[in-house]
Amino acid sequence: MKPRITIEEVARLAGVSTATVSRVLSRPDVVRTRTQEQVMAAVRQLDYQPDAAARALASGRTHTVGCVIPTLDHAIFARSTQAMQTTLAQAGYQLLVASHEYDPDTEFELVRALQQRGVDSLVLVGTDHAPRLWKALSDWRKPTLLTWSCDPRLPSLGFDNEGAGRMAAKHLLELGHRRIGVISGFTTHNDRARSRVDGVRQLLAQAGLSLPDEWVTQQAFNLEGGRLGLRQLMGARQKPTALFCGNDLLAVGALLEAQRMGLSIPDDLSICGIDNSEMAQAINPGLTTVSLPTQDLGRMAAKSMLSAISGEVVPAQSLLPFELVIRGSTAAPRKSRTVSRLGQ
Repeated sequence: MKPRITIEEVARLAGVSTATVSRVLSRPDVVRTRTQEQVMAAVRQLDYQPDAAARALASGRTHTVGCVIPTLDHAIFARSTQAMQTTLAQAGYQLLVASHEYDPDTEFELVRALQQRGVDSLVLVGTDHAPRLWKALSDWRKPTLLTWSCDPRLPSLGFDNEGAGRMAAKHLLELGHRRIGVISGFTTHNDRARSRVDGVRQLLAQAGLSLPDEWVTQQAFNLEGGRLGLRQLMGARQKPTALFCGNDLLAVGALLEAQRMGLSIPDDLSICGIDNSEMAQAINPGLTTVSLPTQDLGRMAAKSMLSAISGEVVPAQSLLPFELVIRGSTAAPRKSRTVSRLGQ
């Protein structure tokens, strides 16, 4: 067998100390770029493979961060997780990702497995967690960050999901819509979905309007869920003239199903989503949506965890900004536009 290359051999070839080699491999952000290049050139030339177990024993760190997300099946989580992965990798950390499919018992087991594996920190999504998980996190002596929503019990980085729902509802109200329906994702174990519906309900109440049960449907967060939701809402006795959908996949599914049913978007029905995915721009008409900076969320989450691992104090709660992107899927109700033209 080929003899194992040692860190001392890498240090000699690079012309630096073994401590410098160790720093380049574990904390490249604290080493000058020229020195990093020298060391990594030696690493590649010698095909040096660091002993992860030895590094963890010496430093007390595994240089891993655990991230447990609801699902690997949605692009919105993929974008934020990829940004997190890239930022951590630049600092010499590896991201370990697992998904629980909105099952709190599965989430608990995954978190415990990552803790037992010795990750240096954890990143979780949302605020809906089993009581025993909250206890396990409070007893753990390493950093945990909540993302996508905020909770005073742990450092949090997320969005005002109620505010996003209110923003979408305000846009539809200002266009003149008074019959506004909602296609939401399943709200059980999903505080983000609940909060967005609550935001719509709050703004309608401020305008003296209600959100009847027959104008709200919960579906899987995918295109088929949007199609099913649209068919259900269009079967109501009094049909809504506008829809708010809990994400862009639901909104695009609803838009495609409406067109299949012979409805004109936005003449017969206005549709607004949330996320601002690539699909929202590609579909015809383009989808009006609340844009969430998900890649910024991933990068900031990674930087926050790196700071916490280093012993720095991170903000208790941070809310990221969002904005409404208006495209062709929303317009004033047909009747309002007809009255407006007659009055001119």
